[in-house]
Amino acid sequence: MKALKYSAFFLSLVVLAVILYETYRVQLAQSRTPFVKSIYLETYSKSGFSDAQIDALLKIEDPNFFTHQGIDFTTPGAGFTTITQGLAKFMYFEKFEPGFAKLEQTLIARFVLNRYFSKQEQLTILFNYAYLGHVNGKGVRGFEAAAQVYFKRQFDELNFEQYLALVAMLISPNSLSVSQFPKQNAHRVARIKEVLAGTYVPTSLTDVYY
Repeated sequence: MKALKYSAFFLSLVVLAVILYETYRVQLAQSRTPFVKSIYLETYSKSGFSDAQIDALLKIEDPNFFTHQGIDFTTPGAGFTTITQGLAKFMYFEKFEPGFAKLEQTLIARFVLNRYFSKQEQLTILFNYAYLGHVNGKGVRGFEAAAQVYFKRQFDELNFEQYLALVAMLISPNSLSVSQFPKQNAHRVARIKEVLAGTYVPTSLTDVYY
């Protein structure tokens, strides 16, 4: 009985320590936000997505983006990472490690990024900084750069099929690379089209590969 009490007390201390530490980390992220904002929004004033492109992107990546508060653990097809959480991962972490960092990422998305960055600003950052694979040992960041690297075109010159090929890469940028694994990418695009057309509806939160 005494051992059980000690275990419960120790567990309570651990939980309290985690709460205090994560509260500190969230407050630290909040204090850094003006600096972070200057980095990611100083150069770019608007997203390069058209309304049709945004609609397609969100149906696949984050269906409730405009209504959730940075996190969404209920919408079929949303997965465990919203766009806001994905942005938090590279905007607020120098090195992201699995484990507690996922909890911290979620808290920052909910209480910092979603609070201080408008939805349009988040889309602007996604457009300009989304990770879209490695080519010749160099990371490709942003849809404009990806259009030039993979299709030798400016982003606004892409047709919708080429745009969807880039969207298809978001879930796994290297294994679904349009240049290195064109068949896998094309298969993913075909499944995306089914979702966009309404002929396939995701059945659960984790049904993201269709």
